Amino acid sequence: MSVRRLAEASLQPAAFAFNRTNAAAAKQWIKKYPKGREQSAIIPLLMLAQEQEGWVTKAAIETISDMLGMPYIRGLEVATFYTQYQLNPVGTRAHIQVCGTTPCMLRGSEALMDVCRSKIHHDQFHTNDKGTLSWEEVECLGACVNAPMVMIFKDTFEDLTPERLAEIIDLYDAGKGASVSPGPQNGRITSEPLSGLTTLKSEKAILKTTRDREAKAAAKAAREAAPAAAAPVAPSKASKPKTDAPETSPVLETPSPVKVAPETEKAASVRAPRHSAANANKAAPEVEKVLKQRSGPIVKAEPAAAFKAPELKEAPIGAAGKKTVKPAKPSLEDKNRPAGIARPALVDDLKLISGVGPKIEVILHSLGIFTYAQVASWTKAEREWVDGYLSFHGRIERDDWVKQANALAKGGVAEYIRVFGKKPV
Repeated sequence: MSVRRLAEASLQPAAFAFNRTNAAAAKQWIKKYPKGREQSAIIPLLMLAQEQEGWVTKAAIETISDMLGMPYIRGLEVATFYTQYQLNPVGTRAHIQVCGTTPCMLRGSEALMDVCRSKIHHDQFHTNDKGTLSWEEVECLGACVNAPMVMIFKDTFEDLTPERLAEIIDLYDAGKGASVSPGPQNGRITSEPLSGLTTLKSEKAILKTTRDREAKAAAKAAREAAPAAAAPVAPSKASKPKTDAPETSPVLETPSPVKVAPETEKAASVRAPRHSAANANKAAPEVEKVLKQRSGPIVKAEPAAAFKAPELKEAPIGAAGKKTVKPAKPSLEDKNRPAGIARPALVDDLKLISGVGPKIEVILHSLGIFTYAQVASWTKAEREWVDGYLSFHGRIERDDWVKQANALAKGGVAEYIRVFGKKPV
C-alpha cells in the first residue's frame, strides 16, 4: 500500500465545522452506535466532512476526533488508512476515479487514463490549471460486467470509450456535470446484454406455471382427503379430547374427532403465517375441516377496520330451551392491536418511513394502517403487536418508526429533513 500523508500545511485551512445539515446527520450517525462505542462513527463522519469540503483536512480530523472523545492519532490512523478519503485538495467540479483492475484493464481502462492525463494533468492527485478537475487510478469499483468504468463522486459511468469520457470531462469542466446521466454510456439497461433480454422476457408464463402447479397440488390433496372422511363418533366423557378452544366453545360440548389419512393429517399440521393471506388461501377445504374437528374454528386475520366486538350468541341445549353463551374474553393479541381505519381516499406513503418497504406497507394496509398519524400514536404494546407480523423483528424500534412518522405527520418531508437532517429514503 502506498504511503498516504496529509496535505502540506500551506494548503490546510485553520479550522473546520460541520454545516447545519451535516451537523444533524453527524448526531444521527453517532446515535447508531452503543454507549461507549461512539468512536466507531468516525468513518461516516469523515465521509460527511469530505462531502462538505471536497477533501479531508487536518482540522476536520481533529474536530471529529474531539466530537468522539478519541486521541488525534486514532483519527489520523483511520483517515490515512482508507483510500476513500482524499487527503489533498481535489477538483472542485469533478474528481475522476478510473478503475484499473483486471476486467477494466482488459477492456481499455489504460486508454481512459490517457484521456485524464491529456485533459487534466499528467500525474494523479494533481488538479488542472483551474483547479476544477483531478483524477486517480483505483481498485475495483464493482461493475466489472460493464467495464471499463469510472466514478465521479458517487456516480459511476460505465461502458466507456475514450471519446465518451473526454465528452464527460468537458461537461464537468464547464459546470454541466449534472446533465450527464450515470450508468452505462452505450445504451444498455443496467447490465443486460446489448441486444436486450434473451430469457425471462415475461413473468406471465412463470406465474401461470406456478399457479397451475399449486392448483394441481390442492386438487390432489382434496382427492386424497375425501375418501378418508368418516362419520363422527361421539366420544365418552373419559376420552374427552383436549382443545385450546375457549370453555364456552361448542367444540367442547360436541366434539367430533375423525380418522384422517396420514397425508392429510400432515398437511393440516402446518399452518400458514397469520399475516400471509396468499398461503392461507392455499389450504383445501377438506384440510380446514380437519383442523376445525381437531382444534376448533380457524380464525383468519382480517383488516383492523373489520374487527368488531364479539356479539352474544345463543347455543341450543336440548329441547328445554336456549342458553345464552357469553363471548370469550379478548386475547392479549387483540388488546394490543393498534387502532385501524377503513382505507381513506388519500393514503400516506408509508414507504417514506425508513425500514418500511413495499411488502411491509402491504402488511400495514392489511392491518388497517394507512396514515403517518396512526404509526406516530403506537404504544409499546402496539409496536410489539405489529412487529409480530414482520419477517425480521425489531426494525420498528431500531429505525424509530414512531419518531419518523410523527415528523412526517407534522410537516411532511420538510419537517423530516429538519428533524433528521436528511431526506426520507
